[in-house]
Amino acid sequence: MLDYNGIIALGKEFPGKKANRFIEWFTYSDESIDGKSKTKAYALFDSSFINSIEVGTTKGLQQIHGYLFGGLYDFAGQIRQKNISKGGFQFAMARFLEDTLKQIDEMPENTFDEIVAKYVEMNVAHPFMEGNGRSTRIWLDLILKKRLKKCVDWSKIGKAEYMNAMVKSPVNSSALKKLLKNALTTEIDSREMFMKGIDYSYYYEENN
Repeated sequence: MLDYNGIIALGKEFPGKKANRFIEWFTYSDESIDGKSKTKAYALFDSSFINSIEVGTTKGLQQIHGYLFGGLYDFAGQIRQKNISKGGFQFAMARFLEDTLKQIDEMPENTFDEIVAKYVEMNVAHPFMEGNGRSTRIWLDLILKKRLKKCVDWSKIGKAEYMNAMVKSPVNSSALKKLLKNALTTEIDSREMFMKGIDYSYYYEENN
């Protein structure tokens, strides 16, 4: 019989992605930042706070981020002051971020195409040091619910295809639009749909 440390040691004897994923799963704890944030995200559906979030604005996104990461990151809900990049892609420069976000706030959101365009621009802005994707997917769903009476069934969108579509979206958002459009649902008041969406949203952010 192996104890906790023995299982970890055994996992490390088998280098590779699958072994690493097993160790990540085995050591995952609700006490981690992701675990605590995910618990907060679940609670958002039943909270009165969700009805006070400004829909489609930077302020609304800050409200979501502050709710998800308050007490976990000291920058929860705060616009970043530093430049960040991912996979060689440079997100909006910090010194221009305030103006960039004002421009995004003014973007229309009356049609599906307009909403996706706004979502893509907010992703390029990436206004926080961490937690952008998880916050912005909730932000997107709130816009879709308000404007189109629809939301995304994220369980219909695979991780790899979503990530690839997001990488391409600043230049060509057609793949992202197709993914999102095919996953739209009218179950905007479904608790199960919301919880499933949170599960997939956090899964997208797990390390490959």
